[in-house]
Amino acid sequence: MTSDQNSGSAPHIPVLLRPLLKAVAPVSGRWLDGTFGAGGYTRGLLEAGASQVIGVDRDPLAFEMAQSWAGGYGDRLVMQQGVFSRMDEYANDLDGVVLDLGVSSMQLDLAERGFSFMRDGPLDMRMSQDGPSAADLVAELSEVQLADILFHFGEERASRRIAKAIVKARTLEPITTTLQLTKIVEGCLPRSKPGKSHPATRSFQGLRIAVNAEYEELFQGLLAAERALKPGGLLAVVTFHSIEDRMVKRFFQHRAGKTGRANRFAPETVEIPTQFELVTRKAVGPDDQELEENPRSRSSRLRVGRRSEAPATPIEPREIGMPQLKEAR
Repeated sequence: MTSDQNSGSAPHIPVLLRPLLKAVAPVSGRWLDGTFGAGGYTRGLLEAGASQVIGVDRDPLAFEMAQSWAGGYGDRLVMQQGVFSRMDEYANDLDGVVLDLGVSSMQLDLAERGFSFMRDGPLDMRMSQDGPSAADLVAELSEVQLADILFHFGEERASRRIAKAIVKARTLEPITTTLQLTKIVEGCLPRSKPGKSHPATRSFQGLRIAVNAEYEELFQGLLAAERALKPGGLLAVVTFHSIEDRMVKRFFQHRAGKTGRANRFAPETVEIPTQFELVTRKAVGPDDQELEENPRSRSSRLRVGRRSEAPATPIEPREIGMPQLKEAR
C-alpha cells in the first residue's frame, strides 16, 4: 500500500517487498496476505516459494482487478473478501502473515473513491464501499468529535481550528467532495513548503482511519495473526505513519517480553511464555534504490516477528498504544 502523503499518479509498486522477502526467507508453506490490494505482496510470496497464499481484502475492487492474472497461479492463490481482523476464521496453522497497512495506490488513484486530496471526487474513503462515508462523518459529527478524530487519528495539531471551520462551512452548503474539504483545511493552515506534505494530509488521514476503523482493525488483526500462525510462523507488518508503527512495535515488544518494569523500584514480574521472537530488532525502512523507484515508500517501516509455541493470550488496546477517542462517533 502507500503513504497518506500522495502526490500524483504512480505505478502500483509493493513497498519494502525486497527487504520483507529477505527477512522471511526462505519462503515456503501457506501464507496469508491480509491486505491484498493490487496483489504485489501475494505475487512476491508465490514467486519466492510459498505453496499457497490466501489473499484477503475488504475492497471487492481488488479481486476484480486481479482477474487478469490470478488464474495463472491456479489453486496456489485463494482470494477471500473480508477483513484481516478475522483471518483466523479463514485459515489456521499458517507459515506466514503479511499486513501492508494504510490506503493502497489503487484506491488513491481512483478519484471516485474519495481518498485523495489531489483529485476531485465524492468524499467517500470507504475501503469496503459500505457503511458511513467521510462525507457522513463531516456532516453529522460535532465539532468536538471532529477535532478528536483529526488530533488522535491524524496527528493534526490544528485540529480544533479545522473542525471549527468544517462546522461553519457545512452550515452554508453540504461538504460532499474531496476538494471542498481540501479547500477548507488549506484555509486553516499555512501553505506547505517545497518537499513538505500537503496541508490536508493529516486531516484526510484522520477521517480515513475513522471511516474504516483502522486502528481497531489493526489491533484485532495482530491478535488474529497470533492465533492463526503455527509455531515458527512469521508475521510481517508494513506501516506508513508513526501511530501504526508504534502499535506494531509495542505489540511485538509486549509479546516478546521486552516491555520491562514501569520503574526500577517495581518488583520483578513473573516470567511468562512469550508469543513472538523479534526477527527485526529495529524497523526496516526503504533504501535509496526503493526511494528512487517509489517515492511513496519514504515513510514506510517493516517489522517482523516469529511465532512461538506459547498460546495466544488477551491484551488491552492501551498496552500497545492504540489511540482512544474521548467521544464515540
